[in-house]
Amino acid sequence: MSLTKEEVLKIAKLSKLSFEEAEIEKFQVELNDILKYIDMLNEVDTSEVQPLVHINDVVNNFREKEEKASIEIEKVLLNAPESAENAIVVPKVVGE
Repeated sequence: MSLTKEEVLKIAKLSKLSFEEAEIEKFQVELNDILKYIDMLNEVDTSEVQPLVHINDVVNNFREKEEKASIEIEKVLLNAPESAENAIVVPKVVGE
């Protein structure tokens, strides 16, 4: 399959891109090279290859659930520059 200049112009229009004449010729060559490479990949026999669901054989690599005690609110608030009512006070950033 080979793209014509008109097809490259249509792709550029659909992409809302505008190019100079020299760039369109350059992209026509590059897109045709990409399509040739895809055609070459399509020639590879993959009939014996099973589709991959995971890259490795291990499934559900979850670590064991481990409960840990939370840090006390008082200790957390020691690092805050300003706090009120057991919460960290931050400057307003929305609706200014």
